[in-house]
Amino acid sequence: MNHPVILDIGINGAFLTRRWEEPENWMRLTAEMGYPSHSFCGDVIDPFFSGDRGFQLEQAHATKAAAEKYGVQICDFYTGVATHRFHGLSHSDPRAREQMAVWLDQAAEIAVAMGTDALGGHWDALSVEVLTDPDSTEEATKRLYQTFRDLSVRLQGTGLRAIYQEQMYIPSEKPWTLDETEEFLVEVNKDNDGLAVYVTLDVGHMAGNHYGLKGADLDYVEWLKRFASVSEVIHLQQTTPDASHHWPFTEEFNKRGHVDIEKCIEAIRYSHEHHDEQPYASYIKPIEKHWLVGEIIPGSTKTEAKLVEELAQSAKYLREYIPVGGLTL
Repeated sequence: MNHPVILDIGINGAFLTRRWEEPENWMRLTAEMGYPSHSFCGDVIDPFFSGDRGFQLEQAHATKAAAEKYGVQICDFYTGVATHRFHGLSHSDPRAREQMAVWLDQAAEIAVAMGTDALGGHWDALSVEVLTDPDSTEEATKRLYQTFRDLSVRLQGTGLRAIYQEQMYIPSEKPWTLDETEEFLVEVNKDNDGLAVYVTLDVGHMAGNHYGLKGADLDYVEWLKRFASVSEVIHLQQTTPDASHHWPFTEEFNKRGHVDIEKCIEAIRYSHEHHDEQPYASYIKPIEKHWLVGEIIPGSTKTEAKLVEELAQSAKYLREYIPVGGLTL
């Protein structure tokens, strides 16, 4: 490792959806629960569904003001559930692909208005029709790489610095294996004069056993070792090896889950120490700061009081490993 790397904690705004509507409360709760940074959830201000354009930008500016008031950094604007409902950037019809690109254009404007410079998530899913034909799958995958290269140029000049694509755990959402993630990083960043394209790692997204994955592809530690050096936002959740539960880090769920924060930190350190050995190293530099974002998604019947309590307990637990002000590797 030839430069210092800082790790700090944050919270994903998914906990706000369908509950709190005022930007003041979004940032106040974030700070009161013990999180210095907030990964803004696209479902809270969705470019297509959350009022008109004027209202969306008004909310974004109010969010920025509230974040400054409470000392919260908005580390990125991240897709929520909405975009996972569509084939989007992977659709076989170019009209559907272009409409999802419009979503990205408008999300970028919201992101910059609220004071962040990164846009991440997942905007695509290959269809069953495509996946049942190897040639169609290869064609769609290559088209997706080109789409990200085009987007990285298209979004230059908007105020964004980077795009994140999240690794997933089903074959329809690319990339979902270690090899696919490596190929993705190389293909979208080589010969690319636009924004850097990173991956978002999620320690609960190693549940590909349901579709036949085995070995290292099912090991969150191995994923972090391979790709953490180019993952600015890393999603943390407590979960079991066969699912992505998005549980909090409380005593109850830590007993049921298998995610070990010490192992995560050491794997991140390893990734930086071995970055130059990776095939993608020629095309993308190692990052200098990680936001370890709790992506803790409550069920609809979870009361607000219980939810806030669990998120505060999770922040307190994570602070046992990452001190206030961040951990420098």
